[in-house]
Amino acid sequence: MATPLGARGTARPATTLPQPATDGTPLVLSGAHVVFPTGTVENGQVIIDGTHITSTAPENAQVTDVTGHWLLPGFVDIHNHGGGGASFTSGTVDDVLKGIHTHRLHGTTTLVASMVTGDMDFLAQRAGLLSELAEQGDIAGIHFEGPFISPCRKGAHAEELLRDPDPAEVRKLIDAARGRAKMVTLATELPGGIDSVRLLAEHGVIAAVGHTDATYEQTVEAIEAGATVATHLFNAMPQLGHRAPGPIAALLEDERVTVELINDGTHLHPAALELAFHRAGADRVAFITDAMDAAGFGDGRYLLGPLEVEVSEGVARLVEGGSIAGSTLTLDRAFKRAVTIDRLPVEDVVTALSANPAKLLGMYDRIGSLEPGKDADLVLLDADFALKGVIRRGEWVVDPQLG
Repeated sequence: MATPLGARGTARPATTLPQPATDGTPLVLSGAHVVFPTGTVENGQVIIDGTHITSTAPENAQVTDVTGHWLLPGFVDIHNHGGGGASFTSGTVDDVLKGIHTHRLHGTTTLVASMVTGDMDFLAQRAGLLSELAEQGDIAGIHFEGPFISPCRKGAHAEELLRDPDPAEVRKLIDAARGRAKMVTLATELPGGIDSVRLLAEHGVIAAVGHTDATYEQTVEAIEAGATVATHLFNAMPQLGHRAPGPIAALLEDERVTVELINDGTHLHPAALELAFHRAGADRVAFITDAMDAAGFGDGRYLLGPLEVEVSEGVARLVEGGSIAGSTLTLDRAFKRAVTIDRLPVEDVVTALSANPAKLLGMYDRIGSLEPGKDADLVLLDADFALKGVIRRGEWVVDPQLG
């Protein structure tokens, strides 16, 4: 079980437990900088009636003044391994729910549970457990990051458990997920890789290129076969070269590909982040956490799959070898860094944190923007972009206790 090994931190306490936003009374959040798909509206408002956003405030609506704050759509994380001391790969159901709630406290109202490399039978069993949580609406689906990845770029994955992407074995995992598999990360240059990409595309599952040693030409072939996501671009793949551009150039240049970026200040130099945004554009970037157990919990020793991880000053590395082992990032921190340090426009960051991942998941009709008819998933930030409130499906997860 991937539990903390003597972790020194403690989970961020829920100072207010999830509760009805207005005991059933419609709610108007008024006076904020509201980021809509068409741009930011000053002195704007969002109206919540039940679990959804609506366009007209009923007469009995409660009006709450949030002047000077920012209202954004809830964040959507398509690559997340756990948090709050709990692992999505090996924790109990209660552990998984704890990890989900930890990230909700930081603004992630929709989350895909990612698993690291493991034995095939174990992964299939875990997929069954996680699919039940997906059916209940606790998670948006399942992401298999491994075991079909390159031993040359394994990162924090157990090499002895890696295997080539045989389409029959890929099919075993997506069948075990009972229609809830959302994404599989593959080293598509391995035997069976291209056929597996086609299989995933046929079943409506995202094929993501990652933990790969592919050439530029091999990556182009994978994209033509149906791969549409770059798993944590720049990380666990060959560096960009002027004679051998490798997968990074192929993934950045193709309009069909969305690139994942981990904006924690450790995984990417600011210049690399700027390059990705400049080349791909905001409409093809998805900020992710790639979070492991320590997110929202603290420094200490943990297990990531079967591998021991040391987290020091918020940076997770394998005890043996020192490879980066996921992150301790939460998406509110990724947002604040992108706006205040990387100086990206707020609207572009919202697109990368909410709209783009929602579209990838096929859920943009319900989430990813503040539009009437969509789920009432919102994040409230103060003028300095610090998180102050979170609403998920019309209920406060983090209650700002505003007057």
